[in-house]
Amino acid sequence: MRATEQKATALDRARLLTTAGVSDALDRLGVNGQVLGVRPVDPSFRLCGPAFTVKYRPVATVGETVGDFIDDVPDGSVVVIANQGRTDCTVWGDILTETANSRGLAGTVIDGLCRDAEWSVQVGYPVFSVASWMRTGKDRVTVEAVAIPVEVGGVTVAPGDIVIGDRDGVVVVPEGELAAVVELATLIEAVEEQIRAAVRVGERLDAARRRLGYHILQRAEESR
Repeated sequence: MRATEQKATALDRARLLTTAGVSDALDRLGVNGQVLGVRPVDPSFRLCGPAFTVKYRPVATVGETVGDFIDDVPDGSVVVIANQGRTDCTVWGDILTETANSRGLAGTVIDGLCRDAEWSVQVGYPVFSVASWMRTGKDRVTVEAVAIPVEVGGVTVAPGDIVIGDRDGVVVVPEGELAAVVELATLIEAVEEQIRAAVRVGERLDAARRRLGYHILQRAEESR
C-alpha cells in the first residue's frame, strides 16, 4: 500500500476514535497532544482532519485582514487558529462558518473566541473554541501567518497534523505518529469495551482491569 493510501486509511480509522482513547494513546507514546481549554460549541460536534494553521496578532494599523485566508484552505482540513487564548474579541463568526461549511472543511479549532455560535449549530459546522462572545476582532487582531507551526492550548500544531475533536475536547496527533496512535487507541478502546462487558456480567472492576492489562496500556513507555 502506498504511503498516501496508508495515511488515508489511518485517517478513516481515526474518525472512529474518541478523544479519550487517543489521549490515552498519546500518553502511552509520550506525545503532548491534549489541547487545554478548547471545547465544542455544541456537544454533538465532532471533527477530524489535517490541520491548516493560522496565527493571529494584535493589529498595527486599522483595516488589516481578519479572515480572508479561508478561500485557500484545502477541502477536508481543520482550521486551527492560534490567538493566544484571547477572550476580549472573536476571530470567527457566521460568514466564516458559512464559507467553511460550503467549501467542505472539517471544522475549526480556536485558541480564543468565536461568535454567532448558533449559526454553526444551525448549519452543522463543527466549531471548537475557548468560549463564544459577540465582540468583533476587526481592527483588534489580524492574521500574522498561515501554514506555520502554532501553539494552541499548550500544544504545538504543525500543518498537516491530525486534529480530532468531540464532546470531551480536542487532541492533536503529529502527522508522523498517526499510524502508531491509531493502532494503540483502537486497542485501548477495545480493551475498555471488554472491561465494561465484564463488569456488566458481575466481574470485579479491579480483576477485569488486571486480567486485560488496562493499566499497562495507559502507562508511558520507558523508551521508544
